[in-house]
Amino acid sequence: MRFKQFSSNLERPFRKTKGKKMRSSFKNISLKLFVVAQLIIVSPILFAQTKLGYVKVDEVIRKANIAKQAEDRLKKEFAPRDNELKKMGAKLKNLAGKFDKEQSVMTNSDKQKVQREISNLEKEIQRKQRQAREDLTQRKNEELAAVVEKARAVIKKIAIEEKFDLILENSVYASPNIDITQKVIKALNDQK
Repeated sequence: MRFKQFSSNLERPFRKTKGKKMRSSFKNISLKLFVVAQLIIVSPILFAQTKLGYVKVDEVIRKANIAKQAEDRLKKEFAPRDNELKKMGAKLKNLAGKFDKEQSVMTNSDKQKVQREISNLEKEIQRKQRQAREDLTQRKNEELAAVVEKARAVIKKIAIEEKFDLILENSVYASPNIDITQKVIKALNDQK
């Protein structure tokens, strides 16, 4: 009798909750399955209607005429500085060569004077080279920003005209089917 009473006490909590919990648990599971089934059915339809595009910005910058024109402008702009630095370098080389040949017959004060002149010229060349590099970097960044701004305007125009929902730049992988890089390059090159 004791054993029976003990086992019936154990079964009692299960009996009370067995029907109610099973029904609510079944309702939750069936509701979740219904929602998952709906998502599986509807998601391909949603994704099929989304039009995606992809642009390789670095390729646009390399191949677009406006980028090549910007590079040509920079070369023309910095050519005088480059020529000046070349002349200064030749002057330094001549001065150093002359010093090497004539130092044995020069007085100490003349040697010091020429060495100081060589040192000052080296410092001046280094300063001008550094300044030219900094200016060139700044101008390259300005020109690049202008090219990227024009490219983005063309990308936006293509997106609106061809009804793209999303256009990505520089991804790890993109299917060739959604690559519009050549369209962007062509549109940039056709602009006046």
